[in-house]
Amino acid sequence: MSFAVCTAQAAGLRRFDVPAGPDGPAIRGVAWHPCAELPHGIDARDGRSFFGVNDCPIMGDRLPLIVISHGRRGWLGAHHDAAEALANAGFIVVTINHPTDTERDTSGTDSLAVMVERPADIKRSIDYALGGWPDAAHIDAGRIGLFGFSWGGYTGLAAIGGEPDLRKGLPNCQTSNLRACKELEEGEKPSGPVVHDPRIKAAVIIDPYPVFVFPAENLKSATIPVQLWSSDPAQNADGLSGCCAADVKDRLPSKPDYHFVGDAKHFSFLAVCTPRETKESARICTDAPGFDRVAFHQRLYAEAVAFFRAHLGNAGTR
Repeated sequence: MSFAVCTAQAAGLRRFDVPAGPDGPAIRGVAWHPCAELPHGIDARDGRSFFGVNDCPIMGDRLPLIVISHGRRGWLGAHHDAAEALANAGFIVVTINHPTDTERDTSGTDSLAVMVERPADIKRSIDYALGGWPDAAHIDAGRIGLFGFSWGGYTGLAAIGGEPDLRKGLPNCQTSNLRACKELEEGEKPSGPVVHDPRIKAAVIIDPYPVFVFPAENLKSATIPVQLWSSDPAQNADGLSGCCAADVKDRLPSKPDYHFVGDAKHFSFLAVCTPRETKESARICTDAPGFDRVAFHQRLYAEAVAFFRAHLGNAGTR
């Protein structure tokens, strides 16, 4: 099998909506893809911007697909620089808003329902990308990856075969303030089984949370290659940094490609903030003294591109 590598100059952007149906509500998304045109700033919303080209012709055929799952109360642009880097490297990248767990709709945040719905969102988005999306013919259905951060890391672990233990009396849940734990203790049950997607062949998992729902025996089916990233527990004033990836490393059935990032906070993995974002969201945008988020993200995305190429094949025309 041989591949011609794309030489994209920018990320093209195409907005889409996964239609509502029996399996869930509509999902808002953006597809990022290789593009030959020179990039420019694109107004996203609320003073934010992406760097790419709207509705640019897609370069290449039979391209690998990467789906990005954002964190708690996030949005489809939370990792726009990751999407840009992957698209520039020749991947088609789908970023979505997880309904009821976004910055604008937090009605399901931390709930038992969203623990079931998030992995289903991934499957529905892949279904749409391969079927309903007008440009589906550009995707190689045999080369699909996932990139998930925080609750998107939980989402990724579930999507690749992890079976979260969602029962009353779950160890560590009784002392947790997680909404899902309170619902379980009150006798609520999951709305259905957690959906897995065997089409996903490789995953980048970053600072996954929560992970106490995944004892080792519940991850035995998560056998695909995983690149796992951890922030630094020395920065744990936020209650999240360094808490969980190390535990997952020892529970996965196959040894992951593990990266510990000294001095990184949990939110250091989010896209580099604009001055406006820094002013309005200092907790998310402020890194540890001396930590260079721009330089770190260059390393992160270079490692992610190399990992996906190693396990999905080079991007480009087959």
